[in-house]
Amino acid sequence: MISMQKKQARRKAKTIRAKENNNLSAFQIIENIPESVFNDKIIAGYWPLPGELDIIPLLKCCFSQGHKVSLPCTPEKGKPLLFRNWLPSDNLKEGLYGTREPFSEKAQVVPNLILLPLLAFTKEGCRLGYGGGYYDRTLASLRLNNDIFACGIAFASQEVDFLPTDEFDQKLDGVLTDKYFKAF
Repeated sequence: MISMQKKQARRKAKTIRAKENNNLSAFQIIENIPESVFNDKIIAGYWPLPGELDIIPLLKCCFSQGHKVSLPCTPEKGKPLLFRNWLPSDNLKEGLYGTREPFSEKAQVVPNLILLPLLAFTKEGCRLGYGGGYYDRTLASLRLNNDIFACGIAFASQEVDFLPTDEFDQKLDGVLTDKYFKAF
């Protein structure tokens, strides 16, 4: 039942997200960065897939301000993501599901600020992902021994009143959008 509800919510969320102007929003999120959340952090970003809010300008901005920036590497199904250092000049390899990721020669890091993509979120910090569970497994694993701030990256229009969730779904600590930052 919940898997069907999530499937329907994903379909609806993709339709909403498709109506957004990604080029403008990529720079608008930089204006909404809360310094208190980003200061002294090892930041994990992501390489955006088509339709996702492009955070490459944000990652370059963070790097230019002296932050350590990393990108996820997608392991085999059922395992948590791992993160490797990233420089804006790096060549990336093709990852699973159309992602781009650092080569294995890059140092592995444990981030304490994770910027993650999503299809929808609620005012309580619930997040709807793509259904693979990678970020949920990763957050659950990292939160066992680390102080992690999970920040969703989204268009403001991706906020919804309700999302179906289960015991495996990890909540966000905040969300950064083209219109605002909100902590949960």
